[in-house]
Amino acid sequence: MKIFQGKWVWLWSALLVVALVLLPFLVKNYRVFQFNLVLVYAVAILGLNILTGFNGQISLGHGAFYAFGAYAAAIMMDKMGAPYWTTLPVAGAVCFAFGFLVGFPALRLAGHYLALATFALALAVPQLLKYKKIEGWTGGVQGIVLSKPDAPFEFSLLGQPLSPDRWLYFFTLAATAIMFLLAWNLLRGRVGRALIAVRDHPIAATAMGINLPMFKSLAFGTSAAFTGVAGALGAIAVAYVSPDSFTVTLSIFLLVGVVVGGLASIPGAIFGAIFIQFVPNISDQISKSAPAAIYGILLIGLMYLMPTGVMGMVQRVWARLGASRK
Repeated sequence: MKIFQGKWVWLWSALLVVALVLLPFLVKNYRVFQFNLVLVYAVAILGLNILTGFNGQISLGHGAFYAFGAYAAAIMMDKMGAPYWTTLPVAGAVCFAFGFLVGFPALRLAGHYLALATFALALAVPQLLKYKKIEGWTGGVQGIVLSKPDAPFEFSLLGQPLSPDRWLYFFTLAATAIMFLLAWNLLRGRVGRALIAVRDHPIAATAMGINLPMFKSLAFGTSAAFTGVAGALGAIAVAYVSPDSFTVTLSIFLLVGVVVGGLASIPGAIFGAIFIQFVPNISDQISKSAPAAIYGILLIGLMYLMPTGVMGMVQRVWARLGASRK
């Protein structure tokens, strides 16, 4: 379609940028905080999608990597006085190393066996964070309370000041854009093709000279790094971390986000993040007594209507529109 080609692409991109800039000034601080979490979850879901969607390894333990990234940021800010923006690369590096190491024993597992092994990781990490010998760093069951960073300059738009939440929105938006750009460059190149080849046919991939153990471990490490950066962003946005904030439910929600957005889809992470952030709130508004039941019904309905996720439906609709014009 011509409206999505050539100069029109730049026009739609400019309108999107303007909308994203105006958005935090059109709503209250709490809604801005929710939008911050959408961006944070989008990065985490993107990281899990690199592993599950593009490489075919199922993980139910990415809440653990999210927790490691959050605690790395919190400890640096609270104990070392580090600027909040310096915590992101450190959290990513720490989680990459840990994910890479976890990826090696995971090489012997596949399918539901790997899912169960990572599920055990998600169960263990919150308890490890409460361990008394390290509670001087982690804060134990009390966690760590942080302060939200103030905006580096004064600014107002549409009568709304640049509050800490609005400043964090722009900071998180910039970090999210960078992470999505990195994922796009990584997955659209030779590495991405190798990951997909390992997912689709490991024997054929080996015959083509692809090092399966190395690529699977790198996929695990890269996925963990993205999730760790998301955890650091989440700690900065929430200004609080505690072991009970990173239960196994978080890992399941991230996997739900991957499926809802669409497997092996980079833009799908945004739709998955919107779902896991807002649908539980909508379910609670519909029924105070049984919000989980409403959430389950909505999830089942969405999977029935869009079995390949939101991006899968978008691609099918786009293909039909293109075919109808020929």
